[in-house]
Formats: sequence, C-alpha cells, structure tokens
Amino acid sequence: MTEEILVNYAAHETRVAVVEQGVVQEIHIERAATRGLVGNVYLGRVSRVLPGMQSAFIDIGLERAAFLHVADLWQSRAHGSGTNHGVPIEKVLFEGQPLLVQVIKDPLGTKGARLSTQISIAGRLLVFLPQDPRIGVSQRIEKEAERAQLRARLQSVVPPAERGGFIIRTSAEGALDVEFSADVEYLRTRWHEILEASQHRPAPSLLYQELSLAQRIVRDVADARTGSVLVDAHAETERLLEFAATYVPGLASRIRQYGGERPLFELHGVEDEIARALARRVDLKSGGYLIIDQTEALTTIDVNTGGYIGGRNFDDTIFRTNLEAAHVIARQLRMRNLGGIIVVDFIDMTSSEHRESVLQELRKALANDRTRTTVNGFTALGLIELTRKRTRESLAHVLCEPCPTCEGRGALRTARTVCYEILREIHRESQQFNPREFRVLASQDVIDLFLEEEAQSLASLCDTIGKQVSLQVESIYTQEQYDIILI
Repeated sequence: MTEEILVNYAAHETRVAVVEQGVVQEIHIERAATRGLVGNVYLGRVSRVLPGMQSAFIDIGLERAAFLHVADLWQSRAHGSGTNHGVPIEKVLFEGQPLLVQVIKDPLGTKGARLSTQISIAGRLLVFLPQDPRIGVSQRIEKEAERAQLRARLQSVVPPAERGGFIIRTSAEGALDVEFSADVEYLRTRWHEILEASQHRPAPSLLYQELSLAQRIVRDVADARTGSVLVDAHAETERLLEFAATYVPGLASRIRQYGGERPLFELHGVEDEIARALARRVDLKSGGYLIIDQTEALTTIDVNTGGYIGGRNFDDTIFRTNLEAAHVIARQLRMRNLGGIIVVDFIDMTSSEHRESVLQELRKALANDRTRTTVNGFTALGLIELTRKRTRESLAHVLCEPCPTCEGRGALRTARTVCYEILREIHRESQQFNPREFRVLASQDVIDLFLEEEAQSLASLCDTIGKQVSLQVESIYTQEQYDIILI
C-alpha cells in the first residue's frame, strides 16, 4: 500500500499531509511563531526545587518555567544502570544550578514543558543516548532473531572505546552497515557540538534545535511505502533534497516540486479534511455518526446509529455500525492527533462475539499508528479505554482557541437569564447607591426582551426601588455582556 506525502510550505507555516490510497491519514502543522520544542536541548538553570513533589522548575528561557520530575532525572540513577534508587531530588539539585536538559513534552494548556536530563538525539536509523551504554531495539521490531542481528551489526560498527548507547529504530530494518556508520558519526558529531556549546553559553540557552517539520517527516515518516514527496515551494524542495541526499539518499529521487496551478492541498482535498477534523460530529458512510469531545483530562467518542437501518436485524445494524466506527475512530485519532486517555462508547452489543470482533477490529485499525497506542478492552460499563502517547498539541489546539463569548463552554446563557441577572444587580446596587436613574447597556436580544415579555418585571423593579431604568442597545455586545451605569 503506497502513500504520498504532501508538503505545503510558507515562511510562517508548514503543513504536511500523509495520503494513503487517496485518503488523508495524518495532518502535521508547524508554525514559525509556535514551533514545537520536543527534542530541543537547553542549558537551563534550576529556579525552584519542590521536595514535597519530588520535582523542580527549570528556567530554559521560555515564558513559563519547565517541569522536571525526579523520575526524569538521569543523575538520580545509580551508576548509569537505568534504575532509580530513590535519591531525593533535593540531594541532587539546588537553586541556581546550571543543568543540561531536553524537552520531552511541549507545553500543553497551562502546563510548562516537561524535561528530562537523559539526552537523546534522533537520527535516520538510530537514536543516540550519550549517557547510557546500552544498545536497545525498537519494540516495533518484534522478531527476536532480527532484533539480535541488528544489535550485533550495530555493535560491529561502533568503536568500543566510544561512550554512549543507541536505540535502533524501525527504519533500520534492511539498512546497510555503511548507513549505520554514517548515522553514528552524524549523531556523535551533534552531541560534541552540544557539549562544546554548553561550556561557553550562559544559562538559559538553546543548544540544539530539532529538525524542521518537513525534515522530520522525511527522516521519520517516509519509508519504502512512500511513492512521492510533493513540495509546493521551490526553496523548501531544495532544502529537503539537500537534507535527503545526506541522511536519506534512497528517498531523494522521490522528492519532487509540485508545479500545478491549483493549490496542492486543495487539489488533494486536504483543506476539506482539515475542516472536518475540527468538527464535533463525524458522519459514517453507513448513516451512523461519531461525536468527539475533547476535554482537558480525556477525549470521549460516542458512536451512534443515526439513520442506518440496514442489516437483517437490529443487532446486525449495531454490529456493522460499530465495525465501521472502529476504522473511522483510528483515522480520526491520527488526523486530530488526539492523545492521553480516550474513552469510546460503542453502541451497546448483546453478543459477546460481536464485542470481541469490534475490539479486535479497533486494535487492527490502530496497528499502523506511528504513535504508541494501548487498547485496554471493554470496562464493566461497556466502554473501551485506550491511551495514545501525547507529545504535542492536538490539531484543534493548534488551529483553534476557546470561544470568547461562551468561554469554551459551548453554550450561552439565554437572553432571559441575562435579563434576570440584570434585575438582581440593579436591585442590589439600589441598596448601596442613590443615583437618579440606572441605565442598562446590553445586546439587542436582551433589550428586546425587556421591552416585550419582561416589561412587567422591569416595571415592578422600578416601583420597588423608586428609580427609573433606561435601556440602550450596544450592537457590539454579545448576549452575555451588559453594563449598568449609575446616572
């Protein structure tokens, strides 16, 4: 199954779509103003140590201090063995201490970046661990014989006197020894540059920045299944060709400049897919639909039959809708880059065989996800719980912000509710102040209600407080906004 990678480049923003058999499977967006930090290495400074939380805040030069937990503190592990022997963080760190750290999670919402002091530098085939002597193999390479062979081949090209270890990535399957050697040399060079910079720059300083989005896609996503990488900007095409020639020579011939008249994303329907990926409702071909709600703590996905009435009986209808939903859910998780805890409420099934089939179908659909996903099966309430690793913002968080009118609630107080709030506030202020009159500034709907259905309520208040209340429409006010002026 071949895939196509589309790169839409502008100076302010890079967008990448992964298309498989004409269907968009993944969308990646990177903006110059808010470029992701994961993988960046900083010389930070400890700004605060919290013994009670066994954590510390590190100043790395960002707006918010970054967070370091004792579990991510490599110095707290005995003799580089990789096992944490419970050394308290206050015994290792002190305020004002310079510290070499790497971002492992971007700032999310109100949380600062998450840090680790175990540095890792990713290459095409390998991940270099300069503080760890072991050689590991990606869990996605499952055959033990192949894992052992790859480990032995890498050990044969790594000089024994050199410090540091490696993790062999899935892209190393089928790689030549000369490619291993080139990756080792590249990664060690980058590490020496980081160490050199850390000796001469003040804290906080950025010492190493991850590759651009387009370069990371070429390095990490493009593989033997990739038919072509189409780029719609000449300068970016040249940069990618230069990068590929050095690090991914086998892919260079598949990187091409797009020269069509229609915009690249419009031609392949990516713009429409992005719009659909921001919607709360996702329609299924069968007539059913999904409702996807993203909250701070978790994401919920509700499956509904909708207008689907096919099948021989109602149980069959439910089963087929759930099977289709399993595939659509897997794609939506990738498209929207949803991470963390995800709870799926499939339509209730009475048959245990149907439940098991839907669960297996979901696992199968998630098998090709490049992000690690764990499916925990059905709960006692008939829900499926799964987790998906989250290291960057979701598509909705990148492209959207909470509505300033409803403040993210997704609902507005009714005009009548606002009317009653105004009446209560006028009554409250009349007991503290003695103006000549009260003037209400509010939206058209609220004022109309005062002039019509709630006119009697307003008149009763005027009689009670012995003051006049005048009304004034403010066209720029939202339905919930109002002001009460004392004249």
